[in-house]
Amino acid sequence: MRALVFALAALAAPAWANGYFTLDGHGGPVMGIAVSPSGRIATASFDNAVGLWSDGSPAWLDGHEAAVNTVTFAGDGVLWSGGDDFALMRWDPATGTSERFEGHKGKVMGIAVSPDDALIATASWDGTVGLWPTGAGEARFLRGHGGPVNDVAFTDDGAFLYSASADGTIRMWDVALGQEHQRVVEHGFGVNEIVLNEAAGWLAYGAVDGGTRALDLATGAQLADLTLDRRPILAMEASRDGALLAVGDGEGYIMVVATDGWRIVNDFRATTRGPIWALAFSPDGANIHAGGLDDRMHSWPIATLDEQGQIDMADRSFLSDPETMPNGERQFKRKCSICHTLTPGSARRAGPSLYGLFGRPAGAVSDYSYSEALTGLDLVWTDQTIDALFDIGPEHYIPGTKMPMQRITRQQDRDDLIAYLRAETAKE
Repeated sequence: MRALVFALAALAAPAWANGYFTLDGHGGPVMGIAVSPSGRIATASFDNAVGLWSDGSPAWLDGHEAAVNTVTFAGDGVLWSGGDDFALMRWDPATGTSERFEGHKGKVMGIAVSPDDALIATASWDGTVGLWPTGAGEARFLRGHGGPVNDVAFTDDGAFLYSASADGTIRMWDVALGQEHQRVVEHGFGVNEIVLNEAAGWLAYGAVDGGTRALDLATGAQLADLTLDRRPILAMEASRDGALLAVGDGEGYIMVVATDGWRIVNDFRATTRGPIWALAFSPDGANIHAGGLDDRMHSWPIATLDEQGQIDMADRSFLSDPETMPNGERQFKRKCSICHTLTPGSARRAGPSLYGLFGRPAGAVSDYSYSEALTGLDLVWTDQTIDALFDIGPEHYIPGTKMPMQRITRQQDRDDLIAYLRAETAKE
């Protein structure tokens, strides 16, 4: 654990009306959204940052060393976030401080705060559930899932915890004992999302195969099967009063369900292309906030969803038609453009600008925060080093790097990418 300090003044609750609006400023896709009781919004992004918003203006919380996947409020003030750097982070806007908690060996994908704020639960792709005391004490890790853990939810008294996993199960854990209490679901396909409403007596979940179901907590019986012909389910959130459930999928739809009779009241295609990764309701349930491949968060009034525009992804270079461009450009658009710019300035992207790349020492861009693996590394970017990077993959060429794990296996593809980068990143 290490402390980080950031300058952040106390922020007032937002004064947005319940109309359509966007929050602009991230340098990558929005992966997670949280809303405080007063309506303050926090966003987690592929650009390694958390945005804390006040009337459309962000305060940037920088400290993660890779993409941030999830963020949640503890009450109306403290924020918790988890990311691809395997870390859990605590942010306190009132004091301007943050703390980093390490112990997972895989991405942190979900966070839940216990009702008394004494414990933070984390879902990780290392196959464990983390339990982190907010006061004194060491973290504990609950083991038993046979695959990555995607989501967690506490019961109202904090005595039990539900977890959802890629192994197809939803499990209930005894928090005090640190043991599995009950196997709630055996779905067969990975379960990505869970929403628990203990007061109303139901648990809803969304899975990789598109399965969207609600269960009776008392009997385990199925209350509703809301499965449509779309997959995977990537986001799920209930309104604060539990009256509405929103479901986001890999094809860009937001389905809104009235939980009093488990009726689909709206099924809205929110994006022209790409998934919905994050959902959250405004405190009054009037608006639904959503994030996907776009660099901004979008918020729609639920009452007029069908009258609002979609997230237009036509300008996203990595979604361009591959048949319309030369191979080197195609390789860049597919492998690099979501993280890097070709022009000066890193623009809050997940990776540094590639402008002036050739002949530049690794870790030398001044407006980008590098991982320790690149800081001080004796490496210069040339045709040969870029070729090696993508030949064996960044995780092998530079162990500890936060670059995504990917390879370009064909020599011709690597050669074409290098030629394209030479032409496009040369200083004028």
